[in-house]
Amino acid sequence: MISKLKEILKRKSQSYTEEIKELSDQGIEGVALYKNLDLISVTVLIYSLSKVITRLSSSQYQQITEQLNLAQENLTRNNLGRYNQNLKTVYTLVRKSDAKVKEHLQDIMHAARIKNSASLLQKGLSIGQAAGLMGLSNWDLQEYAGKNTFTLTQDYEKIPAKKRMTTALKIFGVKI
Repeated sequence: MISKLKEILKRKSQSYTEEIKELSDQGIEGVALYKNLDLISVTVLIYSLSKVITRLSSSQYQQITEQLNLAQENLTRNNLGRYNQNLKTVYTLVRKSDAKVKEHLQDIMHAARIKNSASLLQKGLSIGQAAGLMGLSNWDLQEYAGKNTFTLTQDYEKIPAKKRMTTALKIFGVKI
């Protein structure tokens, strides 16, 4: 994910905010599928970055890019201590980038965790699993989920009862 983020930041196109958000959404899917806890911090970082990237100065942008390069290098070298330090530095750079960003970063981070948890709910995880993976309480996520109908609007495949029964009987080798 870091290499994809670096590519997006390198291009610095007009749609890079949307591209970063899409990358964050892909990370959410990875968290849901594999329950990869390491991916959570990167996903929240990417989502937070998508919210503040347009407010970064060119030097801050360059510093973040450099730290991401170092993070990727340290990850490939299996130097996880330095990798984590690089990610922490990126968080710090984003936090220091602007007075408004600093004030709202905690809110953005919390909102990112809630949004990511809601996406995990849509992928089929329980409220407890989704909240736990994102470091939230069940109450935080229940409040958000209660205000949204995404859990109720899922499309379920409708198979007639007769066909389901026939399939079940075939599986168990029962002849009628």
